[in-house]
Amino acid sequence: MEAHSAGLRRVILLAFCIAGIWAAYIYQGVVQETLSTKRFGPDGERFEHLAFLNLAQSVVCLIWSFMMIKMWSRSSGGGAPWWSYWSAGITNTIGPAMGIEALKYISYPAQVLAKSSKMIPVMLMGSLVYGIRYTLPEYLCTFLVAGGVSTFALLKTSSKTISKLAHPNAPLGYGLCFLNLAFDGFTNATQDSLTARYPKTTAWDIMLGMNLWGTIYNIVYMFGWPYGMGYDAVQFCKQHPEAAWDILYYCLCGAVGQNFIFLTISRFGSLANTTITTTRKFVSIVVSSVLSGNPLSTKQWGSVAMVFSGLSYQIFLKWRKLQKVQKKRKNN
Repeated sequence: MEAHSAGLRRVILLAFCIAGIWAAYIYQGVVQETLSTKRFGPDGERFEHLAFLNLAQSVVCLIWSFMMIKMWSRSSGGGAPWWSYWSAGITNTIGPAMGIEALKYISYPAQVLAKSSKMIPVMLMGSLVYGIRYTLPEYLCTFLVAGGVSTFALLKTSSKTISKLAHPNAPLGYGLCFLNLAFDGFTNATQDSLTARYPKTTAWDIMLGMNLWGTIYNIVYMFGWPYGMGYDAVQFCKQHPEAAWDILYYCLCGAVGQNFIFLTISRFGSLANTTITTTRKFVSIVVSSVLSGNPLSTKQWGSVAMVFSGLSYQIFLKWRKLQKVQKKRKNN
């Protein structure tokens, strides 16, 4: 009876994590798309300073992580020092800014698909630079994802979707997304190196360190000279308060979403988190197509299915590998 009760609580907690991640990031996607396509005021002005979202997100997450450490952290020190995040902070500032800027040139569904293909640069770097050999199923996953993204990019986008973009330019938009992935790869590798060097480092420590440097770099970049874009962004928000509210909602969604991701990883592991976030991306594309009026053709939906088939197969391979490791541990 007690085991059944514990199992039920675990299922409820998992459902809570799924609902939290989906709600936070799907709504964040809606707000992000709104900010990149909406025309504000009687003059129909666009919010052109999308990189400002990166600064706002860094500030909110910095405050949030500081509060969480003070409220919940039981760590007695021994984590990575704050200054050690300086290099990862650079790539974590540039990468996401490029991903957000891409929304000026390609649609939100296209951006989500392109950013879902993180395995492509990882495998390219692994095989070309480090000489890592991958299995045939892993190459099949990469082929499905790369083929799906490429096909989606080559198919004609509806005129309705193009009309919403600030500066339609598919090659530039996809290029920014893939540069974002490349910078993310360095950021993740640096974070892994820090946690290996300082095992007592918590998720909140990483969030605090990364966003501290992200805030510093973004403030210097946006307000470091008289005509920095930060001043224009603040002025735009003063003239159009609804844009300021959208930015606040965007940031809060990111901070809340991080909470649920950390909770999911700590209680259910990274594989469960990967599965939840992957399905969330698919739902985000559906929501964008239905609510935001970004119609996709049958062929484009086929490309979406191709990408998420590859991602789903990759999750299955990770699960099977994890099962083998656990079985080996039991036998030993």
